[in-house]
Amino acid sequence: MSVTDKIAARLPRVMDRGERPPVVAAVRLHGVITPQSSPVARNTISLQNVESAINRAFDNERLIAVALLINSPGGAPTQSALIAERIRELATKKHVPVLAFCEDVAASGGYWLACAGDEIYAHGTSLVGSIGVVSSGFGLNGLLDKAGVERRVYTAGENKVRLDPFQAEKPEDVEWLKSLHSDLHEQFKQWVVERRGAKLSQDENLFSGEIWTGAKAQELGLIDGIGTIRSVIAKRFPDAELTVAEPRKPLLAKLGLASTSTRSGDLVAQVLASVEERARWSRFGL
Repeated sequence: MSVTDKIAARLPRVMDRGERPPVVAAVRLHGVITPQSSPVARNTISLQNVESAINRAFDNERLIAVALLINSPGGAPTQSALIAERIRELATKKHVPVLAFCEDVAASGGYWLACAGDEIYAHGTSLVGSIGVVSSGFGLNGLLDKAGVERRVYTAGENKVRLDPFQAEKPEDVEWLKSLHSDLHEQFKQWVVERRGAKLSQDENLFSGEIWTGAKAQELGLIDGIGTIRSVIAKRFPDAELTVAEPRKPLLAKLGLASTSTRSGDLVAQVLASVEERARWSRFGL
């Protein structure tokens, strides 16, 4: 035996590429969808903080499918659309199917993300749907009055400070917001119809913003079946290896720290954002 053969015999055997199992890469999309993260909030979803995980999932050389693990009460429509578009772009480029799995809740923007999948699955108890648009805030003008604080804002443009939480609400601003909601709602409906097509039922409440269990969502055509990622993948791709791509968190976020301003306005904004984030989950008992 030659020296080369002896060395080779001592090295761990490397499997031929053909012997290695195919891969189904899963991406976790957990949290409220927002362009801004907060050190006091739970996990959040934005294109910035999940794109690296999405790219890693689609880059696997043995990839045969991508799975989306969705647990979100919704949030920013633009971030929902940007993430969904990125997923579809890579799915088309790599020629692989995308399977979406709704966990506790895939509502509003969470369902928008689910529609990036070629197929959508949920547990029978999952909460799915809420195809609508909502925005909320706080009226703090009374609080300032009680505190004896006068807020001064100077603008160029009469509509520059619509719905300022520190000013009294104006009826014309509310009407403007409703028209904005209608436009966004129409775009949401178009996306769902584009992705689900003839699978959708003709139920008149389908786009009313209603939320349904996974079992009812299947009847309405919002999902394709009842199942978990492991049960579905085991049946569809029995020889596949399942890997999970987690969104990377900055080191400070892992430590529970963040670089934040000490300005009172920023502190108030962070606290209110945390309350709003908590309220989104609370709607679904989570």
